[in-house]
Amino acid sequence: MGTIKKFKNYFSNIPMLGWLLGVFTAVLIEYYWGYDYISYYLGLPKIPALFGALFMLKDPYMIPGVMGYNLIVYIIPILLIAKITTFFTNPTAFILEKMPLWLSVIIHLICFYGILHLWAGINDYRALVVKLTMISIILTISINVINGYQGEFSCSHPGFMAIGAYISSVLTLLFFVDDKIFGAALLPSYLGPWIFPLTLIAGGFAASFGSLIVAIPSFRTRGDYLAIISLAFMFIIKSAIENIQFIGGARGMGGQPDYATLPVIFIWTMLCIWIIHNFVTSIMGKALNAVRDDEAASESMTVKTRKTKMTAFMFGAFWAGIAGGLFAHVLSYINPGTFSLTRLAEILAMVYFGGLNSIVGSIVGAVSISVLGEALRPLELYKWIIIPLILIFVMIFRPYGLISFKEINAKRLLRSKNKKEEGV
Repeated sequence: MGTIKKFKNYFSNIPMLGWLLGVFTAVLIEYYWGYDYISYYLGLPKIPALFGALFMLKDPYMIPGVMGYNLIVYIIPILLIAKITTFFTNPTAFILEKMPLWLSVIIHLICFYGILHLWAGINDYRALVVKLTMISIILTISINVINGYQGEFSCSHPGFMAIGAYISSVLTLLFFVDDKIFGAALLPSYLGPWIFPLTLIAGGFAASFGSLIVAIPSFRTRGDYLAIISLAFMFIIKSAIENIQFIGGARGMGGQPDYATLPVIFIWTMLCIWIIHNFVTSIMGKALNAVRDDEAASESMTVKTRKTKMTAFMFGAFWAGIAGGLFAHVLSYINPGTFSLTRLAEILAMVYFGGLNSIVGSIVGAVSISVLGEALRPLELYKWIIIPLILIFVMIFRPYGLISFKEINAKRLLRSKNKKEEGV
């Protein structure tokens, strides 16, 4: 423990800007020398997609090569560059700290996106994993509003996701694509990327209004009725889509244009984090927490409990619809089976693994489960044994998740580290 504490203290004076610079250096090393030199001389067939996890599971003899690759490309450059550039990054972070917080956050996010874009652009598989992981972040944060901040247990998120996916898909295919079902496009295709955000919002509003089917009867009752009604709603939506031939029925719907690019999904993810953070820290969010902790006491303090719960429920459904629209346009194909119990299990695993009542926890849970699921893909059936076991251990030792009841503190995260702080 003493060694870990010394190691942590040694790197404690590095601001976020320094870590970003270190990661950027590592990605540049991989981009220019990862394939022709480093992976070649370490005996790897190509650049590892997910830090070599797929290689190690397929062929254990590659474990030394993968460990060496991660050490040379990622660990050493990140730690070294982040530490030796503190003479530059700390004064720069101090200058950024004097700026308005929103401007400093945007500058850091631009730097982060540049690194992410370069890393994901090395191969198509990485780009797909990054896109789906960001969509998972939106889903996890949105369901945390209901299951965490509201304290209910909803199972209807795949249904909301399906509504958003199909509504946005129908709109883009109708207006911008020459489709065999909807006929010739009604608008020029070059307008598609610019109007695409409006189709996503339309899908989000459709999901939000659809949530009233669950909310109106559920919030007139107490106890576990929401879980039962929301689960029934998910099956109703799935069955309805399977029997509507106009949108493909059980065959599904394909041909969605590739409007959900990496920058588009990144912007929507950041907007989701920012808007939901403002929502849960607002008066409405505080009222939601009060209702969760003691509904009777909240009513006695003039909090309109039913209105508060319905607002939060519709708000979470809206973002699930947005995620569904993005998901449909990433894969360019959807079918009713995509929004089944398996999807529900994944979403619930992410939110309870990361932590309830915490946006940071939701991000950690979504990234962890998404990457872990892809990394364990070579194990096939065994993957669905390992992941539940991990979740069981987390639930035993951390019942509320890894990072629960914590909010984002951007000012503390981005600030510079001076000598006075180091001595504290």
